[in-house]
Amino acid sequence: MVMTRHSIHNLEAIVKQVRRDILRMVHGCQSGHPGGSLGCTELLVCLYFELMQRNDQFDLNGLGEDLFFLSNGHISPVFYSVLARAGYFPIDELATFRKLNSRLQGHPTTHEGLPGIRVASGSLGQGLSVAIGAAQAKKLNQDNRMVYVLMGDGELQEGQVWEAAMYAAHNEMDNLIAIVDYNGAQIDGATNDVLSLGDLPRKWMVFGWKVIEVMRGNDIGSVISGLRKAQASTGTKMPVMVLLHTEMGNGVDFMMGSHKWHGIAPSDEQLAMALNQNAETLGDYIA
Repeated sequence: MVMTRHSIHNLEAIVKQVRRDILRMVHGCQSGHPGGSLGCTELLVCLYFELMQRNDQFDLNGLGEDLFFLSNGHISPVFYSVLARAGYFPIDELATFRKLNSRLQGHPTTHEGLPGIRVASGSLGQGLSVAIGAAQAKKLNQDNRMVYVLMGDGELQEGQVWEAAMYAAHNEMDNLIAIVDYNGAQIDGATNDVLSLGDLPRKWMVFGWKVIEVMRGNDIGSVISGLRKAQASTGTKMPVMVLLHTEMGNGVDFMMGSHKWHGIAPSDEQLAMALNQNAETLGDYIA
């Protein structure tokens, strides 16, 4: 069982390196989604390097370990980088992102057998349902580990999410922690302009979930504190929802706060500017 624990300083160093990976991966193929990936970097680093219990060897069953599902699969750059940095596959494989015959396609898939990937994702609105199934399997197997799933806030405009929300509450899925990347932006603009989500905390509470709101979702200390509170709220016959307020493009000043960077790659000049804002800490992968 992998039980890594790091200081805030060490986690911040990992975050900077993951940001560099994201930027170089998307630039290298001139395709991908840097904005949301950068916004969720702190979250995934905290999950994989501080909060989740993981088995030494990867297998799809995941018995006896915490599971993570990425529902908004377009932010695969941050997922691939964190998995590689956590030891699931060689770091230099990041250089193959979106390349022909690569295991690291634009949206995660399972048919190539990439360690760390348990479900193909990218068709939005489906990840919560998958995570509920995994959480139910753990209960049937008397496995007391947790299931985590990350969704985008724009993804909540999909109807299947709310069917799954009702199902999880009705079936008392109290080993499930869902997280929403609450950045208020999607590919077409502000989420509330495209299709307003309304009072999101109350909406999830009315659906029967325990709701925890983290206002500083790009601050490592706040992320850890919020997720520890979520962990402490499990086992109470209610699923747990963490609304994580993040900023799209976090860590790169000209990308922050703009939905423009949801799905475009930086130019050579923009890449250099972005990398200058995120020092190399763990060693870049070989391109």
